[in-house]
Amino acid sequence: MVKAQKNPKRHKSKNCDDSTNPSTSGGDGDRGGGENDAAVGGKPSGGGGSIGQQTSGIRNKQKRSELYHKLKHQKEKTKTKERRKKQKEAARAEELGLEPPPKPVQHTLENTREADDTMVDPNDEEVMADENDDEFAAHFANARPPKVLITTSYKPSKIMYTFLSEMLELLPCAEYYKRNGFPMKKIVKFAANRGYTDLMVFNEDRKQINGLLLVHLPDGPTAHFRLSNLKLGRDIKDHGRSTNHKPELILNHFDTRLGHRLGRMLASLFPQDPQFRGRRVVTFHNQRDFIFLRHHRYIFEEKETRDQAAKDPAKAKKKAVIARLQELGPRFTLKLLSLQKGTFDSRNGEFEWLPKKENKTSRRRFFL
Repeated sequence: MVKAQKNPKRHKSKNCDDSTNPSTSGGDGDRGGGENDAAVGGKPSGGGGSIGQQTSGIRNKQKRSELYHKLKHQKEKTKTKERRKKQKEAARAEELGLEPPPKPVQHTLENTREADDTMVDPNDEEVMADENDDEFAAHFANARPPKVLITTSYKPSKIMYTFLSEMLELLPCAEYYKRNGFPMKKIVKFAANRGYTDLMVFNEDRKQINGLLLVHLPDGPTAHFRLSNLKLGRDIKDHGRSTNHKPELILNHFDTRLGHRLGRMLASLFPQDPQFRGRRVVTFHNQRDFIFLRHHRYIFEEKETRDQAAKDPAKAKKKAVIARLQELGPRFTLKLLSLQKGTFDSRNGEFEWLPKKENKTSRRRFFL
């Protein structure tokens, strides 16, 4: 009888607690009931912001999911109406011979990046004065033509040799030397004494080419890159074979002082007098601090086109020259890991730039 009297009292006190403080109850059905009922009726708890923010205050998972899908459906429906309205306005303007309404600018990480104090103008007098005095001034003055030495890590695999053969086609002024177990400092000294302007060392781990060490000789700097997304020319669909012509070089979006310096370092690997007859072009494209390398050839083809406005079928056919790009390969992506003053020195080297967590304050902040 004593146990029978205690159980109703305990149950009664629990019900009293639920009625006075529903937000701290143990059951999901009773917890936040009024808020959930309002949410199911189409009134989000957050009031503004994204759909996730509007539904984050609902603690019942089922009701929160129902409201989320309902708001998402309404948002998509509104977007569809606006898109159809713009399409009708554009079609009406085209019929009347007027200019169509301007298209909205899409917001991306590139055009919404944080303002950087180190952004430079290539025509700035201070920047030009620094360029006339840096380590690459002799190359851009055509006083020192490029001469690149390429080597690898210890015990390279067959994939590395295939990659090096394509890199020798990409760089017309490059030569390959086998590593033969020599340490890095001796290789740097060897290359500097024989008049090489740059040293490229490709690293391999478990038959995966994953790194590049680029040393500008004789006084540096030294850049260390992570290499990823490698695709050889033989694996690219409809690829072509490279010729011995000197390629044209394109550098995109190296806008900061660090990016400008890195772009000049990459440009020093190629001669300054491209042979346009070969129609070869090498592109280094910087996007979100990832450097994409592509190797193409321009191809001009003469094709027949049809003029749909012409009434006479004989006059409808016209010949036009169409330009397209044929990729030669290889292609890969570089990510800067460090930039060191002088030549390679792993112990006492002074670094110009290192990635630091405190500097990466936002996903919209980039360094190149």
